[in-house]
Parts: sequence; structure tokens; C-alpha cells
Amino acid sequence: MTEPAPDAQATSGTSAPSLRRVVGILLFDDVEVLDFAGPYEVCSGTRGPDHRPYVDVMTIGTGPLVTCRGGLRVQPDRTLTDCPPLDALIVPGGPGADERTPDQDELILPFLRARAIATPTIASVCTGAFLLGRAGLLDGRRATTHSSGLEALRAEFPTVDVVAAKVIDEGPILTAAGVSSGVDLMLHLFERWFGSEARARAARNLDGPWS
Repeated sequence: MTEPAPDAQATSGTSAPSLRRVVGILLFDDVEVLDFAGPYEVCSGTRGPDHRPYVDVMTIGTGPLVTCRGGLRVQPDRTLTDCPPLDALIVPGGPGADERTPDQDELILPFLRARAIATPTIASVCTGAFLLGRAGLLDGRRATTHSSGLEALRAEFPTVDVVAAKVIDEGPILTAAGVSSGVDLMLHLFERWFGSEARARAARNLDGPWS
């Protein structure tokens, strides 16, 4: 895949930047918990050598209370109507993303289209790619999703080059594959923004198979 050059403000990871990125994670009813919890953990749990976080992270809900897949209820930090400017918007998947719903047409898709104008990075996790596709953000691009949804993504969006990969980076638009790939996505963005040492710090904090 084509890798964009690191941002001009990226560092070698020796310290957190003085101007932190602001990351918003979209939440909606029937969202997959790990899809958003993985990126949230990377953002909230990773600090530089000076003990400052690399990013500020917040949840953005379609309403004041969201019921996730499995019944977990989450009170988002902000809603679609009071969402501040963001450096990156992460769009998770789940049953609430897989099939088109009235909430998508009335709330989520208009929000994504509006945010795409001013937000430098918009990224999906798992079947969140279907939301990006329905918002028109994947047209003419490469994209990926959960392995079980690749054919459905191809069928619904014939102008999208759907491929099997962990993370597809198309510059302002990124897509990540399965449920746990939100971690890989966020590590990728950490490296893009702050350099390889920041990514390594985040991976070590997870104490898992990531590097």
C-alpha cells in the first residue's frame, strides 16, 4: 500500500508534541465495542517520555446515551451536534453499521460528509467501512473491511477497489480490517503523526502481538 510521508510535525518519538492531535471516535447504537475500545485505549493509554499524552481523545455519540452491541451502555463525551474540530475521526463498525438504518441516513451519513470537508483524517474500523462508503468517502479509493464483509463491500460499492489487508492508507481516508484492527489502525496513525518510537511506546503498553 502507498504510505504517505510522516506529517511535518512528526517527531522521532522523544517527546509528545506541544500541540496534541484531537481524535474523535464515533459511537452509535449497536456499535462493536472492541472496534472503538481498541483505538481509545491506544490514544488514552500512551504517553511520551515527558508523561504527557500524544493525543486528546473523545467519544462522539449520535445521542447522549449509546447502547453498544452486547448491551454495554456508554455516555459519549460529545454528540454530533456539539462535536468540536478534530484532527481525526474514527468510525467503528458493528451491527449498527452493517445494514443501512434510518439513523444512518438522518444522522451519521450527513455528519460524515460534513466532517470530511474539514477533518484531515477519517478512518474506519471493520464494517465502519460501509458507513464511509455510504457517505461517498470511498469512491475511487482502495478500502478494506472484516474478511467476512469483503464481498458485500464490493457488491454495494462497485467503484471502490476492495482488498484484503490489515490497514489501507489512502491519505485522508483509512480503512482497517477486522474487529481488533482498530489497534493496528491507531498504531499506524501514531507512527504517521509522531514517528516510530511513539508507535513502539503504544505497542509496548498493549503488551500483545503488536510491534
